[in-house]
Amino acid sequence: MPASTATKVSTSTDDVVPADLNIPDNYVAHTLKTQKALPPIKWEEWYKEINWLSTIILTVTPVLGLIGAFLTSLRWETFLFSIFYYFVTGLGITAGYHRLWAHRSYNASLPLQYILAACGAGAVEGSIKWWCRGHRAHHRYTDTDLDPYSAQKGFFHAHIGWMLLKPRRKPGVADVSDLTKSPVIRWQHRHYLPLILIMGFLIPTVLPWLLWNDARGGFVYAGVIRLCFVHHSTFCVNSLAHWLGETPFDDKHTPRDHIITAFATIGEGYHNFHHQFPMDYRNAIKWYQYDPTKWFIWVCQQMGLASHLKIFPDNEVKKGQLTMQLKKLRETQDKLVWPSDNSDLPVISWESYREQSLKRPLIVIAGFIHDVSDFIDEHPGGAHLLVKNIGKDATTAFFGGVYDHSNAAHNLLSMKRVGVLHGGSQHGVDEKAIPPGQRLRIARYNELSTSPYNSGTGYSDSEGLLG
Repeated sequence: MPASTATKVSTSTDDVVPADLNIPDNYVAHTLKTQKALPPIKWEEWYKEINWLSTIILTVTPVLGLIGAFLTSLRWETFLFSIFYYFVTGLGITAGYHRLWAHRSYNASLPLQYILAACGAGAVEGSIKWWCRGHRAHHRYTDTDLDPYSAQKGFFHAHIGWMLLKPRRKPGVADVSDLTKSPVIRWQHRHYLPLILIMGFLIPTVLPWLLWNDARGGFVYAGVIRLCFVHHSTFCVNSLAHWLGETPFDDKHTPRDHIITAFATIGEGYHNFHHQFPMDYRNAIKWYQYDPTKWFIWVCQQMGLASHLKIFPDNEVKKGQLTMQLKKLRETQDKLVWPSDNSDLPVISWESYREQSLKRPLIVIAGFIHDVSDFIDEHPGGAHLLVKNIGKDATTAFFGGVYDHSNAAHNLLSMKRVGVLHGGSQHGVDEKAIPPGQRLRIARYNELSTSPYNSGTGYSDSEGLLG
């Protein structure tokens, strides 16, 4: 963090200056311009750019786990306990670090806070304060160079690369002054190393030893291998959740929703929703979607351990969903061929229409002149019904007088428009001038001022206008 924006803590924990209090309004652009990134890593000096502490933790742990698993038989009791402890320490991250402290999506009682802080330490992902500072920066600067694990820099970088190598640029400023005031967070920060050893390795070793005499299996499977799974489960939120899935709420940034990611991350896989509504204690809003973290928080509320569970207004959530649905429909709509805009069609008098219909099969319906030359022989009702209406107004016949045509017929008819009859259609059929396929047509905001159904203002009886 730049020294100019560093959090200042006085002797009184109530007097904390927010780190982002005095940043300029154009902070992102200003920072990217004035704080130059480190030069690219040179192959001959790659070892100087490695974050050795993180690299050792993230590489030695899986190697140790593989060797241990090869030399240690897995008992079913230890297997089940390892899964259980995976969820215990994983919830310390998802329900504690993430939803409680990083996003303040609910309130937790003091006992629950201490439990989550201890369990989170067992995941060995840094202290609450350090973790939340990076995560808040990630949300504030998503997909930019100030995002500490930006998905724009590739899957590997977002998943683990940002921890293995020294960053080319400092992450953007993010305030954690509210966390600095918490006695639970200060307690965990002060005792973080012993908490790692106790929660990460001692408990998963001692419990299997005391309960079914399998200390070695507990250390290998519930300790080391479980830790690897918790690590990569969390890392998937930064990588897989920005790569796999759909964007049902917003597509401005990379976060996506997918059930596979949800299973891999203890419910954090509905990431598109989360980035849109980060203060919501849920990731999954449908009852059948996999989100054990949400269920855990809800159960804690029922037990009196949690309160004030925040839910983003459903009306606003549905606006996001509707926006994306309309965008997809607009994409489909733009791929279709639509009738010529009315303002592009020539305006023809009745006399000129009658005269030109002697040379080509023209029929008036709902104020539009249609060329049916390529449809006479294809007309399901027979060519004679079209032929007898050439040069006439067949509006009544088309809309139920002879046959009440389908919406598909109406849409097809509109594609054969070649002109607008001067004076328009008879009273009472204005609505019928709009084909069903266009009545709910999606328009962007800048298109609303110009209706696609306004007829042109120009008028001419020139013979060639329909050609």
